[in-house]
Amino acid sequence: MLKMRHTLVALVEDKPGVLTRMASLFRRRGFNIESIAVGHSEMPDLSRMTIVVNGTASILEQVRKQLSKVVNVVKVFDVTDDNITVRELALVKVRATSSSRSEIIEIVDIFRASIVDVAGDSVTIEITGDEDKIDSLLNLLRSFGIKEVARTGSIAMLRGSTGQLRAEERPLKTRKEGYKIL
Repeated sequence: MLKMRHTLVALVEDKPGVLTRMASLFRRRGFNIESIAVGHSEMPDLSRMTIVVNGTASILEQVRKQLSKVVNVVKVFDVTDDNITVRELALVKVRATSSSRSEIIEIVDIFRASIVDVAGDSVTIEITGDEDKIDSLLNLLRSFGIKEVARTGSIAMLRGSTGQLRAEERPLKTRKEGYKIL
């Protein structure tokens, strides 16, 4: 079977231990999580989790169903084949001398990135975009000497004004009372 990259989005209760339980499920199945990003959502008491993982479609469907059974998980979506916007954030600290600084600034401008910190021997760059854009910038900056990189991992959202991840009304406090998710 063909392994491919899948993007899962989960709405989860904002409680301790949810991430650990979800990651354990992937570990037990032998999947390596390529990236995972978690943050508050537009709904009080719910967080949005974006997980990128490689695997076959049938195995990932089983994992998605099992994730849905985790107590604090409200809803899980495989958005791999949907029309989505995917972005990642990276901070890159690069060696910079007075002679190389202007060349680095030109490269940063081409990628529509920003310099967020300047020190005597380095500059720190912030870039957002898809994985390929960030990888391309990193490849160009390697010749200057990359000192440090921090990446968020992918976050994803359905394109357009409506979608399956939109909340119709404010969710209730517990899963037993039921969350209203379109």
